[in-house]
Amino acid sequence: MSTPATKPTEPAASTAVARPRRMRRGLGWVVIALLVVGAALLIMQISASTTVPFRGGGDPDGTGDNGMLALTEILREQDIEVEVVRTRADAVAAIHDDTTLAMTDPFALSDEAVTDLLEPADRVVLLSTSTRMLDLLELGEPTSASTSAAVTASCDLPELARVGEIRPGRMFVPAAGVTGCYPDAEGNAALLVDDTDGRRVAMIDGTRLFGNSYLAEDGNAALGLALLGQTGHVVWYVPSIADGDVEAQTEPSLGELTPQWVTPAIVMLMLAGIAAAVWRGRRFGPLVAETLPVTVRASETMHGRARLTAKAADAGHAGAALRDGAVRRLARRLGLHDRAGAAEVADAVADRLRIPRTGVQNLLNGALPVTDDALIDHARRLADLESAVDHALRTERGTR
Repeated sequence: MSTPATKPTEPAASTAVARPRRMRRGLGWVVIALLVVGAALLIMQISASTTVPFRGGGDPDGTGDNGMLALTEILREQDIEVEVVRTRADAVAAIHDDTTLAMTDPFALSDEAVTDLLEPADRVVLLSTSTRMLDLLELGEPTSASTSAAVTASCDLPELARVGEIRPGRMFVPAAGVTGCYPDAEGNAALLVDDTDGRRVAMIDGTRLFGNSYLAEDGNAALGLALLGQTGHVVWYVPSIADGDVEAQTEPSLGELTPQWVTPAIVMLMLAGIAAAVWRGRRFGPLVAETLPVTVRASETMHGRARLTAKAADAGHAGAALRDGAVRRLARRLGLHDRAGAAEVADAVADRLRIPRTGVQNLLNGALPVTDDALIDHARRLADLESAVDHALRTERGTR
């Protein structure tokens, strides 16, 4: 009896082929991590070694909202030479008899350096507020008052005769012998002009009036021309820390206080973190989306604040919140600008509804309620006013 032929057994799959594949895959991850770290270090080095000049507020070459490039271009269109300098030496060298020196607050200069800078100039225009400059030049005193209402020059300077109204920011108290222009109801002035000692020095909050985003409002552009366009040459000095003379008073930076071994240690930690992520990261499975056990409605925040206000019995605070919201909504519906105040909105509402201004002014800009009953009545009147404006607007659209 013959025995059946045995089937030859297949050789077991060897792991010798899979092991090099895993090694190559791991080596690829390491190379990628090293490239990422190298690129990050290169970017950090380039950023640290490259100095880009900052064109911030008050800079005549600044294109941002607070830059003054628009005013600079307007002066040049009037055939006025505007020379932008960024060092004291260049500023003094550029000043001659028919020159106006313009600058913002020279924060990095000492009093002696400021005096030396202003000495050769016959006309100086300071375009920012500075308590130190007020005291140094004896122009007046600072005040916390500010106004957004339109004011006129109300002074005898002929170059301001055709400027018109402006809406200044910071106000000052003029010193004796100093002319104050654009005053408010309390006598504070937005523009200080001193003509003593054979030199004219003017100070105004230029960052509020002559910034690129504000220059087209009211008579701001005309005022800028009146202050800087009286001579054919303007030297515009841009202060900077690099041009300062008070280096001894500066404190050491964080980089100077950091030991030298910190940077290599941070790089080693980054490498260790990347290696750990490559080593352990592939063991995790895919992300699983889970719903939150609790759904929080946005209205709960509003109700919570309302309960806090009611518990505190602060009717005035609640009335102010209601009135602020009503003013913003009315301004948006009437097409007013974002910075429109309550008085301006009240005038626009009175004109649209053809009702007396006094009642609307008292509602939107008057005293706040102090009791709960007064608060309820205040809220009802605000709602009725908004409804009336909405009805008037719908009626106007329907008749067109």
